[in-house]
Amino acid sequence: IQNHSNVNLVVAKIKSFRFLYVCLFFCSLALHPRKDIVVTASDDRLWKMWAFPNGNIIMTGEGHTDWLSGCCFHPSGTKLVTSSGDTTVRIWDFTKGECILTLEGHSRAVWDCSWHSCGDFVASASMDNTSKIWDINSERCRCTMRGHKDSVNSIEFLPFSNTILTSSADKTLSLWDARTGFCAQTFYGHLHSCNHATFNMKGDTIVSCDSYGVMKFWDVRRVTPMVSIDAGPHPGNQVVFDPSGHVVALASNDGTVKTLELNSGQLSSLVGHEDEVQSIVFDHKAEHLLSGGSDGSLLLWS
Repeated sequence: IQNHSNVNLVVAKIKSFRFLYVCLFFCSLALHPRKDIVVTASDDRLWKMWAFPNGNIIMTGEGHTDWLSGCCFHPSGTKLVTSSGDTTVRIWDFTKGECILTLEGHSRAVWDCSWHSCGDFVASASMDNTSKIWDINSERCRCTMRGHKDSVNSIEFLPFSNTILTSSADKTLSLWDARTGFCAQTFYGHLHSCNHATFNMKGDTIVSCDSYGVMKFWDVRRVTPMVSIDAGPHPGNQVVFDPSGHVVALASNDGTVKTLELNSGQLSSLVGHEDEVQSIVFDHKAEHLLSGGSDGSLLLWS
């Protein structure tokens, strides 16, 4: 594992943070495509929609029979997809205020879900070692993507494309063609279970994190690792680019949010949670960062 030569671990000076709510274990956060609204998915089997920075609850969704693992807004912001330990994926319509579709087909817990930019397809990643693409109009599974040798932990569509990115406990990342369901490329390099991976806005770089807190940056075209950052030894649960692509944030099991300035290589730590940080998301202008943790708190950082 390579260490970035310019990385220094420091405690960042926090301008402000707002304590929004205390509930159960937060598993996932999703940002509305246009508004200052965030959805949280938690192990109490509920999802909640919040306005920020005031923290008002707008809506609550109930229907899953086990913990929620993931959530993602429809590109229009009018619907939501959720994934759960109950092996299902559900589609929710905000105008109707209810679940309008339950997608069944995975044999084990579903870890993550993602909505295609056109709004007609949803992808899901499961502990059963497969990923699926669902056609929302026909309400059927379009294809099942097989190839990972262990749990598929995250899934994401590259915006405005037919490319899907997955990360797996088999220590690899894969790119898939959503039209055929075939694996196009596999990225090797992690020494431990890969917990999450995501594209930058340009789609030419991927960042991933593993169960030992190592972040890796990958060149999509060359299918090669560019640099490794050791932010461990605690697991990294999720990693995200800010909208500019110049900052990366990591949700860490040590209870901190780690931010990496790509130009300077400075690795900082935001301290505020009392337990593992599970999910993070930047707002559209990168003025705020939201983090949800196992301590049941949703924090807003600025």
